[in-house]
Amino acid sequence: MKDDPRKLLLHKVFSESFNLPESACQWLLMIWDLSQFFDDVADGDPIDREDVDAAIWNALVGTHTNEFFYRNSSVLLPLLSTAILKWKASDTVELDKKPTQVSFVWRAGFYDLVLASLQICHGTKTAMENAHHVLNLYGESYEDYVEEFNHG
Repeated sequence: MKDDPRKLLLHKVFSESFNLPESACQWLLMIWDLSQFFDDVADGDPIDREDVDAAIWNALVGTHTNEFFYRNSSVLLPLLSTAILKWKASDTVELDKKPTQVSFVWRAGFYDLVLASLQICHGTKTAMENAHHVLNLYGESYEDYVEEFNHG
């Protein structure tokens, strides 16, 4: 996942557009990598051994020892928990072949973490002024989402 162009773009946006400190960028990217990894596991997609090794490290050590997370875990952990629960909710309705416009949005919990990171680093005013930019980072369209289930 190191060369994933989406990950490189996210890092650029986090560091240059949102001016997040590198520790916040790295924590968010670890979470992004882990969410991609576990989604691939759940979907039965092929996974490179290097990605397995990175996921083991990041899930058990990397995310927890990151300076940004360590200082802000009381805010980030509940949001991370909610993001996982929202992903599970969307996965459940998708497996039941009943995805909706609402379940589509449940999948975007990662961007709640990005928005919270912006608020932590730059305050509520900046987060409010940029909330639409953060949430517009979600790269999948509803049409693409629905199309996944028309071929399943």
